[in-house]
Amino acid sequence: MLLDPRDGRLPQGDQDGLVSVVLEIEAGRIQALHPAPEPPYASGSGRDAQGAAPPGPPLALTPLVEPHAHLDKAFSAARFPNRAGTIAAALAANQAETSCRTAEDLEQRAERALLRAWRQGLRAIRSHVDCGGERGDLSLEVLDGLRRRWADRLELQLVGLVPINHWGTQQGRLQARWLAQRGGRLGGVIGGPLGNGSGDGDAVLETLRLADQLGCGVDLHLDEGVSHRGRGVRLVCEALERQRLQVPVVCSHACSMALLPPRACQRLVDRMARLALGVVALPSTNLWLLDRRAEATPTRRAQAPIRQLQNSGVVVAVGGDNVQDAWFPGGDFDPLEVLRFAVVASHLHPWSRQGLSPFSTAAAQLLQLEWDGILRPGSPADLVVLDAHNWSDLLARSPQRRVMRGGVWLPKPEREEPAALLRGWGDWIA
Repeated sequence: MLLDPRDGRLPQGDQDGLVSVVLEIEAGRIQALHPAPEPPYASGSGRDAQGAAPPGPPLALTPLVEPHAHLDKAFSAARFPNRAGTIAAALAANQAETSCRTAEDLEQRAERALLRAWRQGLRAIRSHVDCGGERGDLSLEVLDGLRRRWADRLELQLVGLVPINHWGTQQGRLQARWLAQRGGRLGGVIGGPLGNGSGDGDAVLETLRLADQLGCGVDLHLDEGVSHRGRGVRLVCEALERQRLQVPVVCSHACSMALLPPRACQRLVDRMARLALGVVALPSTNLWLLDRRAEATPTRRAQAPIRQLQNSGVVVAVGGDNVQDAWFPGGDFDPLEVLRFAVVASHLHPWSRQGLSPFSTAAAQLLQLEWDGILRPGSPADLVVLDAHNWSDLLARSPQRRVMRGGVWLPKPEREEPAALLRGWGDWIA
């Protein structure tokens, strides 16, 4: 689990960064943490006939954080698929889905997403929401209703997702005020699927100034491609150097900057650190979509340069992004699967603090959550206890889990009954 490294009463972690503790829980809060007693097999007793020690205590984490999702798109892939797997095809399918989106369908899909996330151990989600066009207000209103309904179980933050110049329009300014009043953020797209506009720099500066006036943060989709290396990030840096803000700014995706030559990339990373920019890396969707070429395996594996950013002091979170929609056909709002994928895709090691923080403490910091996710006296008695005893167990297979909130175990996740899954196929089964 995530413990306070400054707590000198607890033993140092082992080579995997793990330490066994006993928790005292009262009224839904942690009252005290104590070192766990030495197991009997440490002195030779309690071992099996072959002399092997039983597994240690179960691996436990504090509930994780999803820093970048798209609840309004989730679970729409069956009706609006992207068979080509390209950004262009994803954008076309996305636009088709948005054009016929209804409040009932959106609420049903987003509620399903929140339920899956909550039962699988997420405590907060930041969701970008398509809010341009005729149905933009509808999407915001439906998800805001869910935000309020779920407030006692899971914190939901909304970010308006539009072309970056939208916030300079009358509709954009009204939506920006609406979002700010509800704790939302201003988002936008620079580069990536919408191309690069000559007025992007001015639009970025105008967006940042509007957010500063309203007192709400900014979370932008930047450089989601394999061209124009780091252009969007540079535009944001230039805008912040012209006018410093009192609100936080997050760069989501930031893929193409990783294709810069190493020294140029490091200069841009250091610039971001000086300006206190945050970054959300999204490896699953980016590795699925980017550098697709007919009959060729991709070679430019663009994703945010997580390790370089961390080493320079930039706060970096990792998110799951799209779930079963036109942009990515997989996913299920399972934070452990996002972590397991990032170990391979991004070389993030959960046994190191920098490897685990993008899913927990760093993500909580970027979302400005009240609790940083570290267990200490007075913190919530919130845990995700896994059917795993070490990191190898976690990486070997998707673990079963029990989720505790406020000292109370949540019901085990409901699974669809085989009869429901097989309904309509009875004639094919002997």
